[in-house]
Amino acid sequence: MRPMPDTRPPLPPFTPETARQKVRMAEDAWNTRDPDVVVRVYTDDTRWRNRAEFPVGREEVRAFLQRKWQRELDYRLIKELWACDGPVNTGRLAVRFAYEWHDAAGQWFRSYGNENWQFNAQGLMTHRYASINDLPIRPEQRLFHWPPGRRPDEHAGLSELGL
Repeated sequence: MRPMPDTRPPLPPFTPETARQKVRMAEDAWNTRDPDVVVRVYTDDTRWRNRAEFPVGREEVRAFLQRKWQRELDYRLIKELWACDGPVNTGRLAVRFAYEWHDAAGQWFRSYGNENWQFNAQGLMTHRYASINDLPIRPEQRLFHWPPGRRPDEHAGLSELGL
C-alpha cells in the first residue's frame, strides 16, 4: 500500500531501526538548508522550542529556519538516535546532534544539542523541543568536512567522532 501524500514514513510505533531511519531522514532534510524541504515533515500546527524561540506552525518554523540559515553559514549537521522505546513507542524519539557553522565574521562554531520529538500517526512531527549550546572553534578543529548537502554514508557519525 502506498502512503498517502500527507504521511511521512516510517510511521510510529518506531522500532530502533525505523527510528534510526527517521533520524537520518531528518538530518538529510536539514542539511539541504532549504526551509521549504524541512517544514514538510512537521504538522501545520507543530510546536517547537529552539533556544529562546517558540515557533508554532509550519509558517513560523519556515521563517525561523530562514533566519537561522542566514546567520549560520556553511551549516553541516549530524544527528544520532539517543532513545526509542521500541514497538510500544508512542511516537516519541530522543535525538542528539552536533552541527558546525560560521558567522558572517568567519568565526566557526560547533553547536551541540538534544531534541525530543513527537510524531502523529502519519509520521509528521507535532512537537520538537531542542536544547543547544554553541562552542567557538578554530577552523582546524572542524570535523565535518563534506560538500554542502547530505552527509556521505562513509562520513563518521557523532559516536565515531567522539562527540
